Amino acid sequence: MIVRARAPLRLGLAGGGTDVSPYCDLHGGFVMNATIDKYAHAMVDDAPDGTVAFEVLDHDERIAFAPGACEQQDGKLALLVGAYLRISRDFLGGRQPAIRLRAHSDAPPGSGLGSSSTMMVALVTALADYFSLGLGEYEIAHLAYEIERNDLALTGGKQDQYAAAFGGFNFMEFHREDRVIVNPLRMKPWVLAELEASLVLYFTGVSRSSASIIDEQIRNVAGGESDSIAAMHRLKEEATAMKEALLRGDLRGFVRTLQAGWEAKKRMAASITNPHIDAIERVATANGALATKVSGAGGGGFMMFFCAPHDRVRLCRALDGQGGTRMDFHFTNEGAIAWRPT
Repeated sequence: MIVRARAPLRLGLAGGGTDVSPYCDLHGGFVMNATIDKYAHAMVDDAPDGTVAFEVLDHDERIAFAPGACEQQDGKLALLVGAYLRISRDFLGGRQPAIRLRAHSDAPPGSGLGSSSTMMVALVTALADYFSLGLGEYEIAHLAYEIERNDLALTGGKQDQYAAAFGGFNFMEFHREDRVIVNPLRMKPWVLAELEASLVLYFTGVSRSSASIIDEQIRNVAGGESDSIAAMHRLKEEATAMKEALLRGDLRGFVRTLQAGWEAKKRMAASITNPHIDAIERVATANGALATKVSGAGGGGFMMFFCAPHDRVRLCRALDGQGGTRMDFHFTNEGAIAWRPT
């Protein structure tokens, strides 16, 4: 038997960072995000050699254990092994059955598209189907979050897991005691079409570790750093404003909130932007970009630009000279899914 699964990557549109503790525990966090047709992929099948085997296909890394001898790993295999060990502990009574778990992603780690957390959701979705666990979206997202943050001690927020599990355009609320509410938006088709015609997604060529940036943000909130906390309050406001703009089809409002959110985000931690990002933003603005946003924690990864559709070709040509790579995409309403090919 083989089970395949995939989970969609997401664009962080507004409010990113307010889903990180302790801010969301103290003040509540609001995030507006949307999933795109780029995915993290996972596959589970019966191990042909009777081992417990793990493979990260896009990095050509592999490790195998005898059943019952599986131990947590570091590096790129950590997510796969961590997901398997948690499923074994919580649902299989500690039993470690012989399986082969493989994974790969359409985006590199550190991309700002939630790639690591999306991969964890894909892994949990695949394992839950393989072992017939019957988990729903909230359960999968929460379990993925706990594996990353508690079992693997990886720093980060909560939005990525829920975006990957649910899919679509969502306004998310994050409260104390891990209470999360996902509010799907009913988007007008013409608004989706206009967004796809106007947004340019650009990889800076720099993959960064979000942990150091988020750690700085956490220190600022825990230490009561007033400018950082005020910026996060503003990000919450912008997430609400963006939700309302999207539901009304107010694209001018969308542009205003996208840029305002980026300006507020840069005040959360010094490492969110850098001279390389600032230079790309200046080039984009000079060539038709009406708003800029770095997706994810910042420091590198993917940047988003909003332009009038008639300026798209000019903007893309200018970005092509900056050393990075553009990525074409479409929005998707489908969250994580698993299937068993015949």
